[in-house]
Amino acid sequence: MLRPWKVVLDDRIDPKRATPIYLQIVRALIHEVERGRLPSGTFLPSSRELAGLLGVNRKTVVLAYEDLIAQGWLTSSGTRGTMVSDSLPDRRAKLPAALRLSEADLQTPAYRFHAPPEHPLALVAGSGVKLDEGSPDGRLFPADTLARAYRSAVRRTTRDNRLLYRDPRGVPGLRSGIAEMLKAERGLAVSAENICITRGSQNAIFIAARTLVSPGDAVLMESLTYEPAIAAFRACGAKIVSVGLDEQGIDVEDVERQCRAYRVRAIFLTPHHQFPTTVALRPERRLRLLELARQFDFAIIEDDYDHEFHFDSQPLLPMASYAPARVIYVGSLSKLLLPALRIGYIAAPTAFIDAAAHSISLVDGMGNTLTEEAVAELIAEGEVRRHARKVTQVYAARRAAFADSLRRTLGDIVDFRVPDGGLAFWLRFPDIAHLDRIEERAPALGVHFARSQSFATHEGAARGLRLGFASLSAAEAGAALEKLAAATR
Repeated sequence: MLRPWKVVLDDRIDPKRATPIYLQIVRALIHEVERGRLPSGTFLPSSRELAGLLGVNRKTVVLAYEDLIAQGWLTSSGTRGTMVSDSLPDRRAKLPAALRLSEADLQTPAYRFHAPPEHPLALVAGSGVKLDEGSPDGRLFPADTLARAYRSAVRRTTRDNRLLYRDPRGVPGLRSGIAEMLKAERGLAVSAENICITRGSQNAIFIAARTLVSPGDAVLMESLTYEPAIAAFRACGAKIVSVGLDEQGIDVEDVERQCRAYRVRAIFLTPHHQFPTTVALRPERRLRLLELARQFDFAIIEDDYDHEFHFDSQPLLPMASYAPARVIYVGSLSKLLLPALRIGYIAAPTAFIDAAAHSISLVDGMGNTLTEEAVAELIAEGEVRRHARKVTQVYAARRAAFADSLRRTLGDIVDFRVPDGGLAFWLRFPDIAHLDRIEERAPALGVHFARSQSFATHEGAARGLRLGFASLSAAEAGAALEKLAAATR
């Protein structure tokens, strides 16, 4: 008796899918063989019969049968017809329940793996308005300029045969361009040999952590900090030790206490605009921290994620500019240009850069040559500097408008100061119940943001909200803040 082919295959054949019909038939038949429901030697319907049952063109079934014969799943027996190959293992024996395919097989594997935490990284996700943690407005970068840079990169790299595997440190032109930018604008005495290109600053932090830290090493982090950095160091086996934070930045006395209690390998800092509180680490504390680094022999990872955006005064020079042997400097062009470009970098002594490049070669040896070449051209042509000047004026206006909206909508329940630089505000709540209500109710109102607990390195750390002002227009941000205010009522 012929098998009920229409019943077997119909639920797997859908003309609306993008996959060609003949491939859907191929996959459906292979699936039946793998499950043991089509044992070796089983004859299949003729191509004409199966086409009629499925309502498809006979040539489609012929093409599917020919493909399966070529792959070795089926054999043709001349006038007798087409059957499942005799050379396949006999699957007629009942499969153990654990080996039978089901929808669950596509959700939960049968092997062990490192699952993400119950509460994953602070991703700003969901439909509606996103009050991010300080991203730029990608709409402000001229699309024609970016397209022109990419076209030029494609022509150059193709002509010079450079679309091949290459130096994991990044393309030479971009490394040189970033080195010149760091020398001219941030006082770092670096050359291209001191630069390693990464896929954004988060990737740079992970590569630095992987290159620096061994399992069990103690890494100091402020009580409030960048959660993906915490995750990166933990993924490398580090023990996270929380240190104090106040209105002048990291508590250096607490740093010394922890250095006497632990064998500290590194400290992670965002000294220019502390993440998330936006405060700047004062010069006297920077010098004291460097003294402690020399005394206790630890490295400083300086994440200068938004150096370009300072509104009220000249920005402080990075710590790496006067202590290059102690500081691993991490930066990004994502905040300045477009986050989607994923261009970050590490600036450090050449021996560390070589070690970091080895780590990169293990996971991403190719990099993104076209994007790196395009960004190198944007730097060389002065487009990056021009864009920085333009958007700094735009963001200064949005910062002022955001402050006005905060005072109007949440001024009676939050404390904040207008940040000197960066692209976000830090909101503190004298009555934490207001914060709890906002976090509980705002998503239902269509407003999403990083939750306050995501910044903490230990339970009991201060809570607040970091809200970016740059990626939204004044009207868009004002409407979002109105919804936050509604969440408290």
